[in-house]
Amino acid sequence: MIDDFAADGQLASAIAGFKPREPQRQMAFAVASAIEETRPLVVEAGTGTGKTYAYLAPALRANKKVIISTGSKALQDQLYSRDLPTVAKALKYTGKLALLKGRSNYLCLERLEQQALAGGDLPVQTLSDVILLRSWSNQTVDGDISTCVSVAEDSQAWPLVTSTNDNCLGSDCPLYKDCFCGEGAEKGDGC
Repeated sequence: MIDDFAADGQLASAIAGFKPREPQRQMAFAVASAIEETRPLVVEAGTGTGKTYAYLAPALRANKKVIISTGSKALQDQLYSRDLPTVAKALKYTGKLALLKGRSNYLCLERLEQQALAGGDLPVQTLSDVILLRSWSNQTVDGDISTCVSVAEDSQAWPLVTSTNDNCLGSDCPLYKDCFCGEGAEKGDGC
């Protein structure tokens, strides 16, 4: 493996303020070895070790499809919008990157339409949120509900307009070709 974590390595050269840390370097080599040998690896390291870069760099260098799962949406967003672009740029990575979330994180256009039709049966605030979501549905590119600022995260409308495996119609859905969940899955196919 290329030693990206050395004092004169790629990360130190490309990332302002990057300081090599031996535990981080050791973790990166362990991650690279596990990826190369296609074996599992569990790593525990304290705060300040640099765990994120220690698994991102070897994952990007692996030239394989790699899935990174996080424990929270906040960490997922931090990884995808800050850490991953930083490391990818430092390593001059040109491959494909995708952010995939569970289907309940995406607007379901069919369920939104059904709720809009049932409007009179909804509480006033929920109906108001559904109306805002209809407007947002024409503006969003990916249907990721975390990007909708006009409707509160705890709105009663969200469970009504997102889908689960149990209520998704799949290819039988009249709006399947416009499905945000399907688009998210396709992003991951080519990774």
